[in-house]
Amino acid sequence: MLIAADKFKGSLTAVQVAERITAGLRRAAPDVRVEAMPVADGGDGTVDAAVAAGFERREVRVAGPLGDEVTAAFALRGDTAVVEMAEASGLQRLPAGVLAPLTASTYGSGELLRAALDAGARTVVFGVGGSATTDGGAGMLSALGARLLDADGEPVAPGGGGLADLATADLSGLDPRLAEIDLVLASDVDNPLTGPKGAPAVYGPQKGASPDDVAALDAALAHYAKVLETALGPQAARHASAPGAGAAGGIGYGALLLGARFRAGIEVMLDVLGFAPAVERADLVITGEGSLDEQTLHGKAPAGVAAAARAAGKEVVAVCGRLALAPEALGRAGIRRAYPLTDEEPDVSVCIADAGPILERVAERIGRDFLS
Repeated sequence: MLIAADKFKGSLTAVQVAERITAGLRRAAPDVRVEAMPVADGGDGTVDAAVAAGFERREVRVAGPLGDEVTAAFALRGDTAVVEMAEASGLQRLPAGVLAPLTASTYGSGELLRAALDAGARTVVFGVGGSATTDGGAGMLSALGARLLDADGEPVAPGGGGLADLATADLSGLDPRLAEIDLVLASDVDNPLTGPKGAPAVYGPQKGASPDDVAALDAALAHYAKVLETALGPQAARHASAPGAGAAGGIGYGALLLGARFRAGIEVMLDVLGFAPAVERADLVITGEGSLDEQTLHGKAPAGVAAAARAAGKEVVAVCGRLALAPEALGRAGIRRAYPLTDEEPDVSVCIADAGPILERVAERIGRDFLS
């Protein structure tokens, strides 16, 4: 059995999900051989998944989204680093109850990338998602040596709101090591930077943006892209409309300006984690996440795992907190059957609070169904 499941957000990390499934399977079949490979799609939990797969955890002090110092981690194995922007600039880095859609900055994410370069990374998987920010990666670029100035020649204020005052952009001071690495933008979303499907419109409200804030951020990011087009030429405009530019509040756009190539986060992580040889050793693959729904089918971890397992000729089942997909949709995704916690406990609040023990019971049922 290969367990390749993502976190149950708000309840269990991907590592804990794997531990609970393993415990449940062994209730049904004590001698079952289980290989655990916690997965992530580029969002929060990506560094933890890499560490669980044998990468070394490295910690560094960087700026949080509001400028206060936080301890953030990246993962390193050889000359490959896995950097997760949420470690520095994620919603979880904001004080409880505080949202800052106009002023939160990705400066710390740039510091985290620089720390990976300092550690000798030549390939950097940059996982983006779960951000507190909508600054188009401006803070990140500034941390890496860019100068983003207002009409008085002063640095613009942090956050997406400050970009409305941007007058000139100078990227000639960017860390020269960036031109020598393979930078991979790993994300589960393919939105452009601005417009009706852009970062402010689609994801701004999750970060506390009011309708007026969304309009202000969209205009500020469009202006930012225009100034960068003046500085860098037409490729800056192409990057703004490219898939992934709007990921994590537009930090995808900043990464594309740095020369990153965009790939679906789960595909990148499966490569990095060594999924292909692991799936060859498995008879059955168990994947999952907190909610299996329409979003799952558009680049989320379980869909990526199922696609890769199906390509290897392996059967896949899924575990989840709640199930909102019909059997036909699951089948098209390559998932034979899903096992939601709500089958064991109909009360969703209890499922969230007691996800671990309930997941063990669900896994025991999987063991009986497939190992007996």
